[in-house]
Parts: sequence; structure tokens; C-alpha cells
Amino acid sequence: MKLVVLTGIPGSGSTTLLKKALEEVDYVHLNYGDIMTEIAIENKIVEDRDSLRKLPAETQKEIQAEAAKEIKRRSENDNVIVDTHCTINTPSGFLPGLPIWVLEQLQPDRFILIEANPDEIIYRRLNDDTRVRDVQKAKEIDLHQQMNRATSMAYATLTGATVKIVENHDNHLNSSVSKLVDVLNL
Repeated sequence: MKLVVLTGIPGSGSTTLLKKALEEVDYVHLNYGDIMTEIAIENKIVEDRDSLRKLPAETQKEIQAEAAKEIKRRSENDNVIVDTHCTINTPSGFLPGLPIWVLEQLQPDRFILIEANPDEIIYRRLNDDTRVRDVQKAKEIDLHQQMNRATSMAYATLTGATVKIVENHDNHLNSSVSKLVDVLNL
């Protein structure tokens, strides 16, 4: 069984690409934040997902580690693809989405980064009425994608996983889905 981590900055189209690819591959899709929420609600720590970020950092770390154990357990019988953030761009700097205590539990086989041109990402964010997204310049978006590349290689060094970048450009959805399906079938 394979455990794959899929990431992409907001507006990269990672969610859209993943939904289409899942129609063609035999993978169970898990969202890291959803698993954390399930654990926290089950343990009566929170009542909803939005309350997670208000918990003390140590509690969040414990829930993160438990979520990694649960995801790893689920990957014992099924191919699993985990949708999460490689890095989070915060006002105080970039935060790793998968800290060491998560990677030690998770031990993924592959990291897949979904990327697009910064101008495409800006356009997608501006036209997405379903989300409230930060307005960023192309230079800032490029930096975030570069940080994801560097961070994913650090994750790979710690876990022995591989890293693959799949480009998701406007008007090429079918081609991008095909590339993602090919990577997942390796």
C-alpha cells in the first residue's frame, strides 16, 4: 500500500486536480485537518474544526501526532492520499505543515506538489467566491512555491520519500489530471 502526501498553495488547483484524479485511481482521500478534527471531537476537546486553531500549541501538536498515527493505520490496508499544506504562510514567516513529530509517524512514500504560474494563481484566487484568500503579489506566490519545494525535499530527506511536481496550468486540466494519475500509479 502507498501513502502519498499531496500539497499545493491556495489557488494552485490542488483540490480540483485531486478530485478529478480520484475518479481514475484506487486511493482513499484523507484531509489532514479533517482527521485532526475527528480526533479532537471524539476526545471532546473541541466541537468544530474552527476551534482547533484556538487550542494551546501543545494540544495541537498532540492531535497532529495522533492524526498521523491514524492516517498511517488507514494506509495499512488501502492506498491513501493525504491532502494537506506543505508550508503555511503566516505573518511571522513560513510554518512547516508536517513537523518532525508528524513525519515520524506518517512515513509517506511520496510527496506531490501541485504548482501553477503565479499569475494563474492570482487570477484563480480573485475569481473564487467560495473562499476568503489573501491578496498576494506574484513574487510572494513564487516564494511560497519555492518554500514548498525546499520544505518537501527536507521532508523527503527525513523520510526517504520521493518528491514530484505536477504543474496545473489554466486550460490544461485534463493533461494535469493525467500526469497526476500517472504519478499515483507508479
